[in-house]
Amino acid sequence: MATTAANCDFGWKAPDFRLPATDGKSYGLADIRGANGTLVMFICNHCPYVRGVIDRIVRDAAALDAVGVRSVAISANDAVAYPDDSFAKMALFAAENRLPFPYLYDESQETARAYGAVCTPDFFGFNGALELQYRGRLDSSGRNPVPGARRELFEAMSLVARTGEGPREQTPSIGCSIKWKAD
Repeated sequence: MATTAANCDFGWKAPDFRLPATDGKSYGLADIRGANGTLVMFICNHCPYVRGVIDRIVRDAAALDAVGVRSVAISANDAVAYPDDSFAKMALFAAENRLPFPYLYDESQETARAYGAVCTPDFFGFNGALELQYRGRLDSSGRNPVPGARRELFEAMSLVARTGEGPREQTPSIGCSIKWKAD
């Protein structure tokens, strides 16, 4: 089911975390923080929205790294109910898509809840002081690539890298709802 992310709460501080990654290491916010910004993305392996844009996520994350914005992806889906999102399959997804950033597993879902993540993909763009400046979409593609779509996330995070502030007009991301564990 499609879900739309909330609007940007400018200045909201990034919560810390420590999570295992598909590369065998464990990462916290300080480990991935960029000098000019940090992009925290909630994604998963099976979501058709993520699958439709993963090539552009990889492209834009690599380009943003060159301007001092580091990226990280986190999967928080319930892997028992959705085995395609298991940690083992995350490692395959990372390798197949040549992710240029750590791909972390939030098995407890505490990090996703702390961020208020609601869908995949859900993008949280922070400035160098770890203050939220972007909570928008990658571009207008949705599930299907739109040729020549404006690179909204890339443009916003490039602006954050230069000025410390994101654009005031942002279009929320849309994607599959995060698959929460039953209480």
